[in-house]
This record gives sequence, C-alpha cells and structure tokens, in this order.
Amino acid sequence: KVQAIRDNPETILYSYLTVPGFTSPRWYTEGGASFMETWMAGGIGRAQGGYGEMVFRAKIRDGAALYDPLGLVSRGTRVDFQTETNSYLYGTRFFTWLALTYSPEQALSWYEREPDSARNWAARFREIFGVTVESAWQSWLAFEQRFQQDNLARLKQYPVTAHQTLSARALGSVSRIYFDEDTRTMLGGFLFPGAVEHVGALSVSDGSLRELAPIKRAAKFRVTAFAYDPRSRTAFFTNDNVGFLSFRDLMSVNVETGEVRSLFVNARVGELVVHPVDQNLYGVRIENGAAALVRLPPPYDTWYRVYQFPDGTVPGDLDISPDGKLLSASVSEVGGRQFLRIWSLERVLAGDITPLSQFDFGQALPESFVFSPDGRYLFGSSYYTGVSNIFRYEVATGAVEAVTNADIGYFRPLPLKDGRLLALTYGAEGFTPVMLDPKPLQDVSAIRFLGAELVERHPDILGWQVPPPATADVAGLTRIRGPYHPARRLELSNAYPVLQGYKDQMGVGYRLNWNDPENFASAALTTAWTPGGDLSGSEQAHVDLSARYLFWRASVSWNRSDFYDLFGPTERSRKGLAIKLGHERRLLDDEPRLLRLTWDLAHYDDIDTLPGAQTVGTDFTRLTTAEVGLRYTDLKRSLGAIDDERGVTASLVAYGSAANSQWVPQWIGTFDIGRPLPVPNTSVWLRSAAGAAYGDPEDPLANFYFGGFGNNWVDNGLVPRYRNFDALPGFEINERQALRFVREMVEVNLPPVFFESLGRPDFHLSSLRPAVFVAGLWTDPDRGTSEARLGSVGVQADLGFRILHWYDMTLSAGFAWGFEGRDFAGTEFMLSLKIL
Repeated sequence: KVQAIRDNPETILYSYLTVPGFTSPRWYTEGGASFMETWMAGGIGRAQGGYGEMVFRAKIRDGAALYDPLGLVSRGTRVDFQTETNSYLYGTRFFTWLALTYSPEQALSWYEREPDSARNWAARFREIFGVTVESAWQSWLAFEQRFQQDNLARLKQYPVTAHQTLSARALGSVSRIYFDEDTRTMLGGFLFPGAVEHVGALSVSDGSLRELAPIKRAAKFRVTAFAYDPRSRTAFFTNDNVGFLSFRDLMSVNVETGEVRSLFVNARVGELVVHPVDQNLYGVRIENGAAALVRLPPPYDTWYRVYQFPDGTVPGDLDISPDGKLLSASVSEVGGRQFLRIWSLERVLAGDITPLSQFDFGQALPESFVFSPDGRYLFGSSYYTGVSNIFRYEVATGAVEAVTNADIGYFRPLPLKDGRLLALTYGAEGFTPVMLDPKPLQDVSAIRFLGAELVERHPDILGWQVPPPATADVAGLTRIRGPYHPARRLELSNAYPVLQGYKDQMGVGYRLNWNDPENFASAALTTAWTPGGDLSGSEQAHVDLSARYLFWRASVSWNRSDFYDLFGPTERSRKGLAIKLGHERRLLDDEPRLLRLTWDLAHYDDIDTLPGAQTVGTDFTRLTTAEVGLRYTDLKRSLGAIDDERGVTASLVAYGSAANSQWVPQWIGTFDIGRPLPVPNTSVWLRSAAGAAYGDPEDPLANFYFGGFGNNWVDNGLVPRYRNFDALPGFEINERQALRFVREMVEVNLPPVFFESLGRPDFHLSSLRPAVFVAGLWTDPDRGTSEARLGSVGVQADLGFRILHWYDMTLSAGFAWGFEGRDFAGTEFMLSLKIL
C-alpha cells in the first residue's frame, strides 16, 4: 500500500492503484462511519440527531442553496462556518436517504469491495444503485426539500415565537453569553469566517462587535469556556480548547481597558462560572478521563477539588444562583441519560452531592441552563421535542415549561432583569443574537426525524446494535505487552519505481520505504541511474538513504538526485558524497506558539558546487558545515483564510563552514509580523531579515546569495517562495552576493476567491489567492564601494485545485520588476505547479 508523498509525485498514481478506497471524498468516508455508528449504538448518533435536522431545516427556510457533491468539497468545507463538519452532516444524511430509499443493506454494500467490483467509489455506486452519484444526490436534495418543508409546516401548527434580531449578520459559532447592563453589550467568544476567533462585546443597540481579546485554538461550536464577573468587569475565557493534549489555559480580559492576563497555564478547566458573592471561579476539570468540580479563588492561580464525579458522569453548563446558594449543571451519565440537576452549594462544598431536585431529559441534552435574576427559574435549551427550544424550570416545584416554539432552534438563553430573554437563534450561516419574551406555552410543535422514517420502513436496522465496548475481551485481543521500540519494529512498507533529475538529465530509479506501525521511525532508500548525456561515469549512479527516529534525522547520499530537478530552474541535485545528521527539540510546544531548537551537521566530499548555491562552483572538494537555530512561530488565521492573518515568526540561526583549513562563521536573523486588515481575509505583513558573514569577500563560503522567485516549474516547496530571505524576484538565481545584508519586505495578501462549480469532485478548482509585495535589499552596507541597494516589486496569484479528493495542488504565476538603486534591473516571470 503506497502513500502519496511530495518527493515522488508518481506515488499519487501508485496510491490510487494500491489503495483505491483512499481516493474518495471525505463526506463518503465520514458519512458512512457516522451512519454506521448511529445504528450500531441503537439509534443514538448523527443519523438521529436534532442538530443535523436543524441544519437542513434552516437551509430550506432561509432559501440557502444545498451543496452538490462538487460544491460541498470546493466551498462547503472551506468557507462555510461549519467547514469539515459539513462532510459529516451531508454524508450522514445522504447515506440515511440511500438506506431509506433502497435498503440499509444496499447502503452498507457501497462500502464493501468484492474481488470483481469496481475500483472507484463512484463506479461502485453505479454498480449497486444503477444511477450516478450526482443523479442520486439531486434526488436526495429534492427529497430533502419536501421533507423539511413538511417539518416546517408541522412546526407552524402552533404560533412560532417572534424575536428581535440584534445583529445584521450571523456570527458563526458563539460561546456562552453574558449581558453587561451598564454598556448594553453582549459578551462572549466568537468564531466566524473572516475574523480571527476572539472574545468580543456586541452592542445590542447598533449590532456592532468590538474585539476584546484573541482566543487561541477555539472549539468549533462552543468556541471557549466563558464566564463574566460584573463587579470587577472581568471576562474569563480559556485558550487551547481543541487538539491533542489541549490543557486549557485560563485567561482574563478587562472589558473596559482591554487588559488581557494569563491566570493559569494548563488549568484544564472548562464550564466556567463566577460565584456572584465571593467571586470564586468554579469549573469542571477533566483529568485521566474523569470529571471533577473545582474551585479557583482569586487571584485564580490555583485550584481546589470540590468533588470527584464517578467515571462516566460528566457535568457541564455550570451556573450559580444570584444569592450564591444553589449550583446547577447539565449532567450526562454513561448510560446515555441526561439530567438537569440542582444542588445546595454549601452541601456540595461539604462533600454532599445529593441533588435538591432534577429533571430527566432522557437522551436530549439540557444545554446552557442559567438562573433568572430573581433565582426563581432556570432557563435553558434542549432538543426535547426534536427542535431546540427554550425551557423554564421552576426551582421550587420542579415544573418544566416550554417558553418558545421555534421553527429552527434557540440556544444559550440569558434572562434579563426586565423579564426578556437574550438568546441565540440558528440560521443557515450560524448563530445570531436575538431578544424575545419568554411566555409559557401549552403546546409546542415537534418534527419528524429522517432516522425515524428509516426505522419505520426498515425496522431490521435496529438489529445492527452491538454490545457496549465494556464487554470486549481486551485481554484476549492483546498480542504484545511491554515497551514499544520503534526501531525494532521497522518493516518494509512499499517499493516502487521513480523518476529522478540530475544536472538537466533524467534518470530512472527505485525507492524502498520502511516504517514502524506507529510511524515513530522511518527510513527510505532511493537508487537511480542517469544514462548518457555529458555526465562522467562516476556521476551516473545515485544513492540517497534517509532515516528519521523521533526528533532525529540523518541521511547519506551519493550524487544526490531529485525529481523536481527535471523542472528547473532551481536545482537541488549535487555531485559527490553528503552525510548529514540533525535534531529538533521543542522548547515551547503550545500551538500555535512553537519554539524549536535545531542543529545540523554535514560533511561533503568530491563536490564541485556549493550545497546552498547552485551557480557557485568550488575550488575545494571537501566541506564540513554546522548549523544551530532557534525558530519561533505564533500564527493565526480566520475561517475561510488561505494565508496566516495575524502573528509573528522569528528565527536566529548560526552557521559555520570549514574548507581548506578555513572556518567561516555566519548568522541570519528574521522577524515577520502581520495584522489583519478591515476587509475579511486580508492581511499586511512586514518581513525582515539580516545576516552577516566573517571572511574573505572572495571566498564563496563567506557570502550570501540572492536572486529569483526560487520556484521550479513543478515544485514541492513553499508556494510564496518570495518570502525567503535569499529570494529577490526580478534578478537571476544567485545573481547577487554579499557578506552582510538587510532585507525588508511589505506583503499584502488580498481576499481569496473561492470557486464552487469549476470542475468535478475528483478534479476541481478551489481558490485563487492574490498577493503583492515590495522588497528592499541592502548588501554590504558598511563596505563603501561594494554597497548596493536592490529592490523588487512583484505580484503573485496562486490558483488552488484538488485532485482525487485529497491532493491539493497550486498553480502559481508571478511577475516581478528588479531595481538597483533607481535603475531598472530586469523582470522575471514565474510559473510553478506545487505538488501536494
């Protein structure tokens, strides 16, 4: 089984030949998985979820277009605020419709691959169902229109709740919200296309949104854990809300001054709420899979465990009554039951977790229940009727009443002192804040679930349910127990023929790859032969052996060749022997903040060209180099962006080269800073670099070399290569050299254009990214007659497209004018196809 890799793009074809199921759209793989897990769990999952029903019902009500298979992968998963969640939503829905229209067994057979069945997923569909995927998809969309129109009619059997919209546009995803009575603003965390995720204040008077603090790694729908203390006018929120090993950091921002403070690193606490009397912060801390109620007293730099919940019991949406005496939470239990519970906070602090009252919502999660200002009620939302409505729970009696009849759904209600509710309503483009009057209703409409239709027509699907995981014989399934040694588990993964380039000649070769099962270690061997041409006999054979183990890397090559040297002008192949060893250590690993310490050693023999400058020959054959570098990045981008829009990158690298008994030291420092502009997905960057070498100006090792865009006609490197410190579009590659330099660049990334209907699902255009840049290079500014002032003004447009559903390609075109002082120095046109 071959995995496609950038070094050898032939592997795209090999991957399709050996793993044809991989080259299928994500909605197919994820939709089928969600469909299966729903019915293997007895009907609990996305195929029976109220959220999925709501998404499609909203699109029909709002007149929003439903994506076809091409629009889904080209736009729906890139620009829509749901991004890749749309793959799950659309895929699950399409599979459910197939099972309803044909049978669950036929839908399942689409995943099965018989020896004589079609290789391609779409061809296999036609084998089974007798129509094309596109034709079936259109039939499903027509059915969806009718199905949701019927549901909307059902919901209008009783008067639909009216509300006042507070924002001119939908705000994508919104966290828990609070209302500041003094400033008449709604506070919360926001995540929507065109803006980097942030804590903000929305004016309910004019709908304007003011950013207060950026959020690092926001969650898709809940954005961040959020709480507000009106006495100190402090908003609390969490960073690192998603991702592997995301140990949430606790942050605060003063809503008046905008001062942001880091309170507790790796607090691992969410579901925040501020005690209205003593200002203690309460939350839920997850550790080793178990949930605990914790308390963080001011200044919020330590935490105390109040109560450890049993495994499988998870509280959320904490709230505290205005008098500070009651604690409420939505509680999920391992059996799938969902409760709204109320406790005496005094008893909880004493270790008594017996609830004063509770309401069983069955399998419909009670969400965001909060106390009213008088403490008499709790208001929250639930899909109890299939639609997310707001319910009122009376604390004293336990009575539950619906106060909205939504046609789409209401969320995160916040009762105000005047009796009204501030809430969020869902629409085709996300959540929008609204104001409404909560009035107890006698009758609330319900919807018909597509999953229920499936069960009614094909009841046998309930027999797909499997026993719970706890019944699995884990001991019997365990094959090996003990330490895992990656190097000892290396095995040959695959081998295949490759094409290689060497000094404008084409060679043929073979590549072998070894990996351990967990991919902690790998090795690759490429051997090639370049026949004929003007190459000497000693240069016709090529060998490249590379290896990686955890954070170590090493390679040995002889006459290194490279596929992309077939498509100059940049050449990577080099004559002679090269032995390299390197290591990377992460001094800071707090994405997106990364600080890496790297070092590399290399020895070259029988060379005729500098390793880093293809046009610079050498009068020596042996060379030893060393490099030590610190590299820092902290970059952010908004939904729908192609480029990073905010942040900084910095590096400081020291080099040393030894040849002919001479040692030449060098250093290079870089610093880039960027900020978004008022137009969505637009940013401006200042990119700075400086370097110095200490040696003879006539020594090729003592110089830096500049010139050109640097992109090959077919390439696998960075697309905007003009950002590199040694790039100078408008000049030839390595045309200029210097012992010392200072380089400044201003770059403006313009709004990208996204395409929806250009191509077909397995080959389509996705986006067009335009950028303009102006660069200035000062070489040897302290050397009098050798000083030069060079400039470059250019534009670049990057056309993104995708093949075989997974492989992103970029066709770039650039043009630049070069200047020396005020004199015009030349032009350069660049055309490059970036592979993977």
